[in-house]
Amino acid sequence: MEQAIAPTYEQSRGIPWYAWTSAIAVTSIAAGLYWDISWHMSIGRDTFWTPAHLAIHFGAIVAVMSAIYLILTTTFGKNQAARESSVRLWGFRGPLGTFVSLWGGLAMLTSAPFDDWWHSAFGLDVQIISPPHMVLGAGIFVLGFGGLILIAALMNRAQGEIRDRLNYMFLYVGCLLLVIHMMLIMEYTDHTLMHSGIFYRTVALGIPMILVGLARASGYRWACTMAAGMYTALWLAAEWLVPLVPAEPKLGPVNTRITHLVPLGFPLLVIAGALAMDVLLNRLSARPKWLQAAVVGGGFLAAMIVAQWPMGSLLVSPRAENWIFGTDYYPYMLSPQFYKPYAHQFHVYEKTRAIFWLNLGIGLVAAIVSARIGLMWGQWMRELRR
Repeated sequence: MEQAIAPTYEQSRGIPWYAWTSAIAVTSIAAGLYWDISWHMSIGRDTFWTPAHLAIHFGAIVAVMSAIYLILTTTFGKNQAARESSVRLWGFRGPLGTFVSLWGGLAMLTSAPFDDWWHSAFGLDVQIISPPHMVLGAGIFVLGFGGLILIAALMNRAQGEIRDRLNYMFLYVGCLLLVIHMMLIMEYTDHTLMHSGIFYRTVALGIPMILVGLARASGYRWACTMAAGMYTALWLAAEWLVPLVPAEPKLGPVNTRITHLVPLGFPLLVIAGALAMDVLLNRLSARPKWLQAAVVGGGFLAAMIVAQWPMGSLLVSPRAENWIFGTDYYPYMLSPQFYKPYAHQFHVYEKTRAIFWLNLGIGLVAAIVSARIGLMWGQWMRELRR
C-alpha cells in the first residue's frame, strides 16, 4: 500500500502545478491593474469588459478554480501525503494558502458587479478609492498573500534545487505584491511630492513590512534587494513598453490629445532602501527583534531620503521629459494649463517646517513598526509547513 501512494513534491523533480497557478494568477492581476490604471488615464472607463479588467478577473478565476480543485482532491482523494501536509477547515482539507487564496479570489469576483453598479450610479471615472475598489484591493492582497503562504509551505518542506526554485518563485510573487502596493499609493508618491514629508511617510508605511517579511521567510541573504530589483525591472519595462500601444480617449472632456497608453511614471528607488535593509538585517540577525526593526526601519527611511530627494530634483526638471524618465506623459482629462506648471515644481504639501518634520517623524515610527511586523510574519512563514 505504501508504494501505491503518489510521490510528494519533495520526491519529484518539478514544482507542483498549484504553485505555478498561484504565480500566474498574481502576475495576471498585477499586469491587469497597471493596464487598468493606464486605460483610465488614456481611454477612460468605456466598458466593464476592457482587456485590463478581464486580466484582473482572469487571475481571480485561476486562483479560485485551482483552490477549489486542490481542496476537493485533497479532501476526497487518496493521496495520504497531501492530506498530512494540509489543514482542516469546515470539513475540507487543503494547504492553508489555498483557503486564503480562495477567500481573496471570491472577494475579487464579488467586487466586479459591485464596481460596475457603482460606476453606473456615480460616474464612470470618479476616483481610485471607492467601496468596490477597496473590496477588490483587499481581495487582491489576500489572494497574493495566500499564494505566498502556499509557496512558502512547499519551500519549507523542500530541499536542494527545488527549494531554490521555489525560493525564487516566492520572491517573484512577493515582488508582485510590492508592485501592486506601489500602484495603490501612487497619489502620495508622485515626483512633485519627493521633497515633502508625506512622501516618505507613505513609503515607510508598507514597503519595509513587505520586503523584510520576504527576506525573513526566504532566508536568502539579499532577498530585499532581489525583490526590489524585480519591481524596478518590471516597472521600467512597463514605463518603456506601454507607450508603444496605440490608444485614444473615448470619454470627455478631452483636454490633452492622447495617441498611446500613458504609463504610471518612473519607479521609486526602493532598491536603495532594500539594499540598506539587507545589509542591516545580515549584521543584526542575532539581536533583539525590536532593535533590528528600529535600525532596519531607520536605515530604510534614511536610504530612501538620500536616494529619492535628488531624484525628485531631476524628475521635476525638463531633463526628465523623455522616454527614459517619462515625465512628459499626461492623462487625457488634464489640461496643459494645469499640468505644465504643476509637473515642474514641487508641491508644498506641508505648509510649515514643523509639519514637515512631524511627517518625517511619523514616517520613522511607521518604518520601524512596519519592519517589526515584517519580521514577525516572515518568521511565521519561515516555519510554515502546511
